[in-house]
Amino acid sequence: MRCGGPHSDNSSVGLREEKKRRTRAALRHAALALFLERGFEQVTVAEVAAAAGVSVNTAFNYFPAKEDLFFDRQGEVEAQLASWVRERTRGRSPSQAVRDGVLRALAEGDPSIGLSPEAEAYWRTIDASPALRARSRESSERAEAALAAALAEEAPPDDPLPRLLAGALAGTFRAVVAEIRQKLAAGEDVAVVRVEMTGAVQRMFDALIAAED
Repeated sequence: MRCGGPHSDNSSVGLREEKKRRTRAALRHAALALFLERGFEQVTVAEVAAAAGVSVNTAFNYFPAKEDLFFDRQGEVEAQLASWVRERTRGRSPSQAVRDGVLRALAEGDPSIGLSPEAEAYWRTIDASPALRARSRESSERAEAALAAALAEEAPPDDPLPRLLAGALAGTFRAVVAEIRQKLAAGEDVAVVRVEMTGAVQRMFDALIAAED
């Protein structure tokens, strides 16, 4: 006779999922600490696995490539611009939706915008690694392509405007992140940078939004 019933099954599933979440977090935290301390190229997956207390096979089960350990939120970040457009309220243009999203990211310190004291070390690690620079470029291209696809859903077939607008909006977002990086690298205070960039983003998107009318 089987005991426990469905509640036991659900409990087991919940425990397994929680264990997976903890393992993934342990790998991510161990990897980032080692990469920031020693550089991406100087750290092996085996060292990350050992620091997280798991096997190398387990590490690769969660993160198929070494770069995935560094860019753990890559999929979420790549979908961000497209999500802002798709989830915008009725009556808001795509440019307004992206502007609103960038302003929220600035206000809330979203990691994708890089506005934190810890971000400088993160970007330095990328700059020092050819593999991470290449992955970062690929990620930016995928984010722009995802945005273009979202815009194309609202346009006639074969209309070139979605790709052109995606380039303008994604390029503006990349420029905002690059400017933040430069200001933080120059030693500017995070709070000051937030105020400066909030004003700059508003002015820049005002111009883009005016061009849509």
